[in-house]
Amino acid sequence: MKIEQIYTGCIAQAAYYLESNGEAAIFDPLREVQPYIDKAAKDNAAIKYIFETHFHADFVSGHLDLSKKTGAKIIYGPTAQPEFNAVIATDGQEFKLGNYTIKAIHTPGHTMESTCYILINEAGKMHAIITGDTLFIGDVGRPDLAQALSTSLTQELLASHLYDSLRNKIMVLPDDIIVYPSHGAGSSCGKNLSKETTDTLGNQKKINYALRADMTREEFITELLDGLGRPPAYFPQNVMMNIKGYQSLDTVLQSGTKALSPAEFEAVANSSGALVLDVRHESDFTKAHIPNSVFIGLNGNFAPWVGALIMDVKQPLLLVTPAGKEKETITRLARVGFDNTLGCLDGGVEAWANAGFETDSIQSVSPEVFADAYNQDTVVVDSRKPSEFDGGHVINAFNIPLDFVNEQLAEVPKDKQFYIHCAGGYRSVIMASILKSRGYHDIINVEKGFAGIKNTTVKTTIGQTV
Repeated sequence: MKIEQIYTGCIAQAAYYLESNGEAAIFDPLREVQPYIDKAAKDNAAIKYIFETHFHADFVSGHLDLSKKTGAKIIYGPTAQPEFNAVIATDGQEFKLGNYTIKAIHTPGHTMESTCYILINEAGKMHAIITGDTLFIGDVGRPDLAQALSTSLTQELLASHLYDSLRNKIMVLPDDIIVYPSHGAGSSCGKNLSKETTDTLGNQKKINYALRADMTREEFITELLDGLGRPPAYFPQNVMMNIKGYQSLDTVLQSGTKALSPAEFEAVANSSGALVLDVRHESDFTKAHIPNSVFIGLNGNFAPWVGALIMDVKQPLLLVTPAGKEKETITRLARVGFDNTLGCLDGGVEAWANAGFETDSIQSVSPEVFADAYNQDTVVVDSRKPSEFDGGHVINAFNIPLDFVNEQLAEVPKDKQFYIHCAGGYRSVIMASILKSRGYHDIINVEKGFAGIKNTTVKTTIGQTV
């Protein structure tokens, strides 16, 4: 028997591969399914089942493509109503995979169809549980995402369901059972996820706030809902794609990787209303980019930021990528449902400039240059999260988190020069690119962000937003 966690750090997501006696199952697969097929072929195994823990909000699952390519059955838990052929398991239903047994247990709360899968070995021992977004390491799934699908669901009601699911279905399991969740730190599906991606249930009972034995239902609901941030706008759209279906990733790649000359690129941009998305390194973008293009670099949390800031998964996109990164970019976009890529700029910004087209730039300075220019009248925009800002910031800086730039656009000074920074230099360039595309041009980016500023003579403080 083999069980393998396949973790994708940029979206903090874990899929699972289980193989026993020539049969394999995939749990919560990503959009690109060939690696799972290759893995099974290497083990001389046939993929028999695709188990889904719920209708995911933060990524588009690869269940449909994987099923079409392998003939494997798609399994959901009770109450799921997908608009494609799938097996809807009953609570407690068992599935045989080689010498292993996979038992579905219905655990509503994160969503109403949420289901965990207990892995039982050939000796009848409960070996592990794949918990989806019901139980994380250090946290549990947020209970507000399913509200978009039903007006009768509230986050309080879902939290109450989750309280029962945890205590009646999961906490009663053996302490030595291994917990395999679907996400780790960095996911927006919870608020306090650990960097660890597996643990024993017994240890989670000791350290996970949501599993305290003496916790009342009211205490659970209060603590779970406290501090929940707003879910990204693309989450409900991904849920619907997972329910209704989507076009094959092969089709998305075929159309999206089309190489466009600078003239063709400009023509498509003008005729389609496409957003030009530049995914190169931030230092390359600040030096030269296509006017009005938006930067979100592949070297950071690319897909989540695309979803949070572009918001509409149907938005047509044109890409400026590093050479050879076209397929990777389109695949990572498709993971979060952005399938409408119209092509890539052949030859990049250099070819664009050589063809006589205009480029733009963003002034970017070192922390030391910023320190030399800084005085009490300097306008500084801090694009980090409020919690980061409260932990220390430049005196007189004001906080406009990148997540809320669209809502707080009016707060950005348009009639005077200002500096912008984040923690390390990635988010500030994203925000600067968005502001420039909206007509804010007197921007100076501070390289290395607050991490660099702290090592200069600029005074910083701890406190609330100024």
